[in-house]
Amino acid sequence: MTTPDTTMPDTLAERYAQTCQRVADAASRSGRRPEDIILVAVTKHAEPEQIREVLALGHRDLGENRVQQFVQRAAMVQEYLDRLKLHPTGKPDAAAILAETAGRTLNGQSPGTIPDTVRWHMIGHLQRNKVRKVVEFCKLIHSVDSLRLAEEIQQVAVRREQPVDVLVQVNCSLEPQKYGCPIGAAIPLCEQIDTMVNVRVRGLMTMAAQTDDETQTRAAFARCRELFEEARKRGVTDSRCNILSMGMSNDFEIAIEEGANIVRVGTAIFGEQTPEADDQT
Repeated sequence: MTTPDTTMPDTLAERYAQTCQRVADAASRSGRRPEDIILVAVTKHAEPEQIREVLALGHRDLGENRVQQFVQRAAMVQEYLDRLKLHPTGKPDAAAILAETAGRTLNGQSPGTIPDTVRWHMIGHLQRNKVRKVVEFCKLIHSVDSLRLAEEIQQVAVRREQPVDVLVQVNCSLEPQKYGCPIGAAIPLCEQIDTMVNVRVRGLMTMAAQTDDETQTRAAFARCRELFEEARKRGVTDSRCNILSMGMSNDFEIAIEEGANIVRVGTAIFGEQTPEADDQT
């Protein structure tokens, strides 16, 4: 793999443009188009003005780790978008112009166009008693790792009369402290969830170990890709099983090269943060 220039720029607009370019380059190396990859901007440590700025850049996929913050951020963003509909400015800011000149075309959104809606991704560990709060706002839950959690999502989805899309989280790094079902249980879990009427398995998610050993990182992603391909071969959820969520700020290029079509990136977009460490972005 060609080592990219990963020096972190000073402004969010420049970091965002750099991240999008790195995604595009990794997609090209894997024989795919940039628009084949969904970049989820993880807002856990982002300030409200940073979230508004990334929306002004045309970005529409946002992710959160923790349920309480997820609900707060989702409500805040929706209120902001509703205000814009009533009082549109019609003028892209300087950051949007930078994104346009960088040729950003990720996620099917025009540069400098604030999206009408946001697709929220729940990427962190989800407790069963928090499912109802998440389902109200969430487009995709990345972290289903047990049948009991899937059953709770099913119950909430039935009451809402609306299906919920999920990914099965797999512990492909084999770390005991990591969430995720064991590798051998992944496909049986997918098949069990596939029998539920209102929960739809869209694919798999994993995290690599936090290590500088690229071989170890690549091996974890390769394991998940192989499971994903096996699930598709077995006909799990038919054509709906088409999402492989792998890669964070420190390894998303390797993840794309190994087959990911969703990456979850926080620090590389919003900058270095000092709060407590978290292993999801």
